Amino acid sequence: MPEWGKEARHAGAACHNHVTFSCVDTLTVRHDRFVGRPRRPDISTYDARNLLVLEGLEAVRKRPGMYIGSTDTRGLMHCLWEIIDNAVDEALAGFGDKIDVILHADGSVEVHDNARGIPVDIEPKTGLTGVEVVFTKLHAGGKFGGGAYNASGGLHGVGAAVVNALSERLDVEVDKGGATWALTFRRGVPDGELTKVAKVAKARTGTRVRYWADPQIFIKGAKFSYEDLTRRARQTAFLVPGLEIAIRDEREDEVVEESFKHEGGIAEFVEYLAPDEPVTGVVRLQGEGTFTETVPMLDGKGHMTPQDVDRTLGVDVALRWGTGYETDLRSFVNIISTPKGGTHVAGFERGMTKTFNETLRGTRLLKNGDPDVIKDDVLEGISAVVTVRLAEPQFEGQTKEVLGTPAVTRIVQKVVTDELRTFLTATRGADKAQARLVLEKVVGASRTRLMARQQRDTQRRKNALESSALPAKLADCRSTDVERSELFIVEGDSALGTAKSARDSGFQALLPIRGKILNVQKASIGDMLKNAECSSIIQVVGAGSGRTFDLDAARYGRIIFMADADSDGAHIRCLLATLFFRYMRPLVEAGRVYSAVPPLHRIELSSPKKGQDKYRYTYSDAELQRTLAELRKKNISWKDPVQRYKGLGEMDADQLAETTMEPRHRTLRRLTVDDAEEASDVFELLMGSEVAPRKDFIVAGAYELDRDRIDA
Repeated sequence: MPEWGKEARHAGAACHNHVTFSCVDTLTVRHDRFVGRPRRPDISTYDARNLLVLEGLEAVRKRPGMYIGSTDTRGLMHCLWEIIDNAVDEALAGFGDKIDVILHADGSVEVHDNARGIPVDIEPKTGLTGVEVVFTKLHAGGKFGGGAYNASGGLHGVGAAVVNALSERLDVEVDKGGATWALTFRRGVPDGELTKVAKVAKARTGTRVRYWADPQIFIKGAKFSYEDLTRRARQTAFLVPGLEIAIRDEREDEVVEESFKHEGGIAEFVEYLAPDEPVTGVVRLQGEGTFTETVPMLDGKGHMTPQDVDRTLGVDVALRWGTGYETDLRSFVNIISTPKGGTHVAGFERGMTKTFNETLRGTRLLKNGDPDVIKDDVLEGISAVVTVRLAEPQFEGQTKEVLGTPAVTRIVQKVVTDELRTFLTATRGADKAQARLVLEKVVGASRTRLMARQQRDTQRRKNALESSALPAKLADCRSTDVERSELFIVEGDSALGTAKSARDSGFQALLPIRGKILNVQKASIGDMLKNAECSSIIQVVGAGSGRTFDLDAARYGRIIFMADADSDGAHIRCLLATLFFRYMRPLVEAGRVYSAVPPLHRIELSSPKKGQDKYRYTYSDAELQRTLAELRKKNISWKDPVQRYKGLGEMDADQLAETTMEPRHRTLRRLTVDDAEEASDVFELLMGSEVAPRKDFIVAGAYELDRDRIDA
């Protein structure tokens, strides 16, 4: 359908008089005052005058998300990382050992370093000073293979220019050649020329950048996060031994300062990350390799021509196995974190898995016929930092979350294989003992995994429901500790996806149900056994049903109903409670059946103070009114309208985990049976086959209903 036809149909739907459609492209309207009638565009007027050419930094201001991801706090922090990373790149190159970051009370941020200083001489091609080139030209800088940096976090040449383009004002001061040079930019445009403003000692060099983020670009609630800044500063100090990064926050009445410097490098980083008791000390895997890469290079005539360039890749890995089961793997390229991994992580994992299988076979800990250990077995309980350094790495996008350089996988795998084999086959007393402990831990993890899979594959029910294996839609947990494990029965497949991301898969299992299950109070046992949802629930609980129910055989310590906080969700919880009360009553009597309590509203505070949560959740309309009154009394503003959740699927994983699934913060309602006979009568009244008593109950309750509470 042509676009104008679609618009016409929507416009017609909004009209209060008669509208008829003779075909998809023709609209007839009988209305003497029809407002907003669409016109079919005249495609013959489309020519070169309709094209918009964005010059210089205009493209950045027009589409900031392309360069910094978003215009909220994340984007604001990304701009700050760009400036800080430029200073860190100097430290990586061996120049400068101190970076100061100051969050000023007026909303600006300042970054100082004592490195070489941005060039202040004239760049011959553009005729501009080095400072103007760096801050006004996209894809310009010293990180394109010109010899200024062997390895750096910045490589697209857009970081400083993007920050300048998105700043209301940016001031640069450079100490270089015995003088201080200064220049101010306003929304990316130089306000004057680079000039000398003071004399300094010739040995003093460095750069100072202070900028004010443009309120025309960033949303009102965006602000610099002190917690994110200190976390990133600590991480960078680990990655660049000897570099000191000082943070100063002047935005509150009480000034806060922290400084980070770690001489131990990534070995100290691993010790910081490790949450459990050690099985080994920190193991260091180091090496390098070379590869050839074809890249476009400028020739003598200024033309880009493909040339083969020899690259050197440095690999440095620190890891430590602990007594726990969780894996904490951090990866970096130069100083840039790659949270989504890439070719260096793939090489690390392949090298680890291959070496362990070879060593376990050689030591007979894995016998002929035993299956190989897999990546999860090897990485169980490990804390590791994987770093590689190379010139001009290939990333996916400006946010640099995934490394894509293909040759890295092979080199990292070889280094890890060679170095790890040396550790695992050590003959000295202490190293040999640690290697043996690690090998036995990996074998134990493999056997536990295989036993758990075998148990799931062979799990059968003890009655008519136990004729098949566990349902495929069950997202089981890893823990075999019944007291700790939990089964969430989740309403709907849409909520299941969010719940999978929000859960702790170590002890929380998920079973989705499709809509409302069978009302077993009115159905026969045969109908219940034939119902897919009911049979799946009884099958997953694993303790049978009715007379054959064995409480000790239940596979989970808690059964939790998780449905929307609306009338349909309440009906589903009632149906589930009926099923458990009628066919698995010992679970209810033991107090092991619960109902999750998801929030009904989310209040987003406009300007939360330091240490104050940005979001407040309420669980009823009355609680919402009390909370808003409390905020109003404290002069705390919030964003209108207050979000009302219509279902679990509207929450993202972090919100669902924080409010409904994370044991430290959630609220659960336990289902109890104080009087079994009275409870049985209530279930029969509400869910039984007799309609008349239920109708009388509803009619009697209707007179007590507050009509204002009906969400219609």
